[in-house]
Amino acid sequence: MAISQPHGSDLHAASHGHAHGHEHEDEHGTGHAHEPSHDHGNERRPGHSHAPSHGHGHGHGHGHAISADADRRYLTGALALLVAFMAGELVVGFVARSLALISDAGHMLTDSASIVFALVAMRLAARPARGIFTFGFKRAEILSAQLNGATLVALGIFFFVEAIRRLISPAEVEGGLVLVTALVGIVVNVGATWLLSKADRSSLNVEGAFQHILNDLYAFIATAVSGLIVVLTGFVRADAIATLIVATLMLKAGYGLMRDTARIFLQAAPSGLVPAEIGARLATQPDVSEVHDLHVWELTSGYSTLSAHVFVHPRGDVNTVRRSLQNLLADSYGIMHTTLQVDQVSRIVNGDVACVDIAHCSDPHGPHFLSPHD
Repeated sequence: MAISQPHGSDLHAASHGHAHGHEHEDEHGTGHAHEPSHDHGNERRPGHSHAPSHGHGHGHGHGHAISADADRRYLTGALALLVAFMAGELVVGFVARSLALISDAGHMLTDSASIVFALVAMRLAARPARGIFTFGFKRAEILSAQLNGATLVALGIFFFVEAIRRLISPAEVEGGLVLVTALVGIVVNVGATWLLSKADRSSLNVEGAFQHILNDLYAFIATAVSGLIVVLTGFVRADAIATLIVATLMLKAGYGLMRDTARIFLQAAPSGLVPAEIGARLATQPDVSEVHDLHVWELTSGYSTLSAHVFVHPRGDVNTVRRSLQNLLADSYGIMHTTLQVDQVSRIVNGDVACVDIAHCSDPHGPHFLSPHD
């Protein structure tokens, strides 16, 4: 039979000596129901049931405070500003023989590319799951963010080496041209940074593009200072020193992006979530006997996911326990996409035991979290 659940989710019971239920909840701002087969319709499908001793719950939801369409508009506006200025800056950089300006122009080229990658990734991520891509293309955004991080690191290393070379063998620099161009660049990058700051920066994809442009803004400030120093004092090495500062900032931002995207690709627990703490808390809930096979990871930025195997006391109801645990995970940890396999143990286990079911005692997938009430 089909049982209506809160929050637009559906529960299906099925068994052959067990009850089997799926809950799938998806919230995109307004919220709409999904079936466990990932059919995105709202039709309720009948289930079937037998004696309740096993349950499997699946719920998920994710929302964006800022719509993807708005994000695309902000990114496109920033892209137009950057491309228009970049061409002129590159010409002035060669005329003025300023490595700082040329490095800024090169950075702006990667800024523009990072926004293009971000826009393409957003299009891919919006495609529904189908065929062999059971999660869709949501990690396309993470690929884009990692590429942005890698280009920042590569450019940072290149300009760092070039700046050292310029410090050893300084070239003449037209300080006036450098100063004027850098001041215009500051205005352009403030506009582009403002546009991207209005987008959803919880997405690593958008954050990658934002970090590119923010670092370019810092670069123009450093370049303007170096141009002023050259004009006032004739100290041409100020240009190379400004480049070193910019390269250092690029390396720092690039490393941060690559670190965060690597965590997602390696399926590490999201920052701020401690699996051991979550498992121990789940095990303390009413009628829970044990939790194991606990996995916590991010499908994409801001999309925390959890799966676990839960044993329930003989007196407990698997569906009630599952719903209770899913609500706890959503309310306390913000984990909206959960897959819980819930089994009912045949006997109460007392004493100092490693696990409640001998078949799972040698399970290699992490620790067993036993209920303190047993």
